[in-house]
Amino acid sequence: MSEWFSGIKAKFILDFIAKQRWKYITDGLKVTLEVTFLALILGLVLGAVIAVIRTTHDQLKEDQSKGFGSFLIKLADLICRVYLTVIRGTPTMVQLLIMFFIVLASSNNKVMVAVITFGVNSGAYVAEIFRSGIMSVDKGQMEAGRSLGLGYTDTMLQIIMPQAIKNCLPALVNEMITLLKETSICGYIGLNELTRGGDIIRGATYDAMLPLLIVAVIYLVIVMFFTWLMGKLERRLRESDIR
Repeated sequence: MSEWFSGIKAKFILDFIAKQRWKYITDGLKVTLEVTFLALILGLVLGAVIAVIRTTHDQLKEDQSKGFGSFLIKLADLICRVYLTVIRGTPTMVQLLIMFFIVLASSNNKVMVAVITFGVNSGAYVAEIFRSGIMSVDKGQMEAGRSLGLGYTDTMLQIIMPQAIKNCLPALVNEMITLLKETSICGYIGLNELTRGGDIIRGATYDAMLPLLIVAVIYLVIVMFFTWLMGKLERRLRESDIR
């Protein structure tokens, strides 16, 4: 057993410490976290806008409202449905390659390409999460807001959305975890994120086990941290509801 540990230690020193190859992992981790959080912000904003548009369209449909405003909402809803169908119906990898080689081919900023790709992709899923969260809020909340003199937009922002976010928070955290893991394909456009960092070490040392295992452990630790954080936040929210 001691010989096995000695061998692992020697491999670790050879693979990571020698020639400071550990920097590929740390630098890659920074890129992975940067892409994940920026894409998440973009996805949350995009998803919230789409969710409000689709929910507003459903409300107008129930009220059988007509007019130019209603027409604009119907048009926006149609665009949103096309967007959701295309993004959710095509692989993330293909979207990344299309964005890199076609849509943003003139850009040399690979981080920006990755952020936009994953942000647009995440927005399609966040939109449905927000929409389900909005639908879970009692309709009487909207009526109560309107009876207090608030407009539709103010009622949505001040009353409905805070409750909707609270209801769909676990699903949003799951989406963030999925987004984090999806960034591992950024190496296909030459972006040196965490997975590519491990692969560079593998190619330099001809040793696949340690670099890829360490990359997997880092992803696992991050996911477990966010899962723990989500559990703690849920408990606090439940306690605040009881109070």
